[in-house]
Amino acid sequence: QVQLVESGGGLVQPGGSLRLSCTASGSIFSAYAMAWYRQAPGKQRELVARIFSGGTTNYADSVKGRFTISRDNAKKTVYLQMNSLKPEDTAVYYCNMGSRDWGQGTQVTVSS
Repeated sequence: QVQLVESGGGLVQPGGSLRLSCTASGSIFSAYAMAWYRQAPGKQRELVARIFSGGTTNYADSVKGRFTISRDNAKKTVYLQMNSLKPEDTAVYYCNMGSRDWGQGTQVTVSS
């Protein structure tokens, strides 16, 4: 079975930066597309960023230019570097593998 564990969430001030990590086990990591989703209270879960096995990426318009997704296949880890954070980025962030498997989520709060 696949296990995905997120880390790196926390409290940050507007304009600050944070890096999320997600480490996978029980899978051939390099073969799968990886993604970050987020869900704020009372709102739908939305795709933030995706990185395919070949390295191609795409981003939600709301984060384009501020967030960067990357992966280290040797470490079986996907990262989300978040810069210029805004209060509207506040949400639980979830790691996704192969459009199927999910991590438990990590809270990101952007507030003064």
